[in-house]
Amino acid sequence: NCTIIDDAYCADLTSLEIALDTLHTLGSRQGLSRTLILSDLQQTGLSPQTLYQRVERLLKEKHVSRLIGIGRNITDNLEKTPSRSFFANTEDFLSSMSTADFHNEAILLKGSRDFCFERITEMLEQKRHRTVMEINLGALAHNIGYFRNHLHADTKLLAMVKAYSYGTGSFEIAKLMQAQGVDYLGVAFADEGYDLRTAGITLPIAVMNPEEHSYDLMLNYDMEPEIYTFEAIRKYSEAARKLGIKSAGIHIKINTGMTRSGFEPYQAQEIAQQIKRHPNIKVLSVFSHLVGSDEAIHDDFTNEQLKIFEETVEVLQQNLGYKIMRHILNSAGIERFTSHQHEMVRLGIGLYGISAIDNSRLKNVATLKSYISQIREIDTGTTVGYSRKTKVSRPSRIAVVPIGYADGLDRRLSNGVGTVFVGNKLAPIAGNVCMDICMIDVTDIDNVKEGDEVIIFGDKNPVWELSAKIGTIPYEILTGIGRRVKRIYYTDEN
Repeated sequence: NCTIIDDAYCADLTSLEIALDTLHTLGSRQGLSRTLILSDLQQTGLSPQTLYQRVERLLKEKHVSRLIGIGRNITDNLEKTPSRSFFANTEDFLSSMSTADFHNEAILLKGSRDFCFERITEMLEQKRHRTVMEINLGALAHNIGYFRNHLHADTKLLAMVKAYSYGTGSFEIAKLMQAQGVDYLGVAFADEGYDLRTAGITLPIAVMNPEEHSYDLMLNYDMEPEIYTFEAIRKYSEAARKLGIKSAGIHIKINTGMTRSGFEPYQAQEIAQQIKRHPNIKVLSVFSHLVGSDEAIHDDFTNEQLKIFEETVEVLQQNLGYKIMRHILNSAGIERFTSHQHEMVRLGIGLYGISAIDNSRLKNVATLKSYISQIREIDTGTTVGYSRKTKVSRPSRIAVVPIGYADGLDRRLSNGVGTVFVGNKLAPIAGNVCMDICMIDVTDIDNVKEGDEVIIFGDKNPVWELSAKIGTIPYEILTGIGRRVKRIYYTDEN
């Protein structure tokens, strides 16, 4: 029950203070004691005595519970207490300690590069599935900037982080959105919002598919539900009254053509009348969903949706007697119908590098990768995989990759429909994708060996190309990546 914060290779006083703030927050939130594994700090320009006096002060200010010091200088210059242990070098630490020495701790690693702290990370980290999805937070920030360039300075931005942020992770993405100055977050269900609140996210959260049994949760954790029935207005008002809440914010949804949830436009006057009967309810926004804003073939329908929405909101505002924030544009709408941005827009799939105009303007955020675990030589006529769906027509080399449909590799990519990148070349998937494994044909790729990296999708083999091969959309591919696939977050400032 430990959490590792791997912040090695950036070991100076400023970064140490920032990392200790993170350690303190994480330890408090998860109920864990706070452990720091710290090497000698090098090239600070300070004398060892002055340097470690400052380190000592930081340790006390940030309430570090346990210190493990590695290096001669840190050993010689920090106080010796029962909660501190010191080692001359990383090798001594590794030979003296094991994972059994750590329990219920948030562990921060800060080490100068010479101390090779990646060996400590490798020792401490739970050994997990080597198939991973890398999330480039720098690319995500770039994509936010791209869409912001389409907006007026005062137009608010709601970022959709529902469905585990489209498969890329919830808290980590929400934290970046908060740092980027996004105005709102959108989740599907209240439990997603609850997880963000308990993880320290303070942005306004709109719950797009609220359920009656979760009204109390939303009210207690400052979340705002989408409302699309008169019964929901009454019941949400009642839930707020029981909790003594005098002004509970809601978002009214209008059906302008999706034919999904939402009030009908002709009900605008009645909606206002119902809201007035419940003075503890405040309409924060009115919104709707565009059906085909990404395709020019639907532009007439989209323009009709926009007209209906704007007329409906006007009636609603006139009857309520106050201005209401409006939002109808999604990612494609921001690019193609910018003049209808109103007071807020909603950004979803565009965050992850999918554009309705030109994907080259955005950066890829998610890269799904695995590796080759085995290679075998097979003869002409040999079949591969369940149901013998692939039969090779020549002597072939078949590589085994530990990723399957339980990880999110769609079974429809079987038997040559899908391809992956190995050694900078495409290799077709051979046979049916299995639950935990797939096979690829590497016959035409030279120098392939066991352990080589395999890119399922990313900058190479973009997710929209992969989804097109099986007649689906990138949303399905991204949200289908299993939770057992570890997410690795990094920032590429370039």
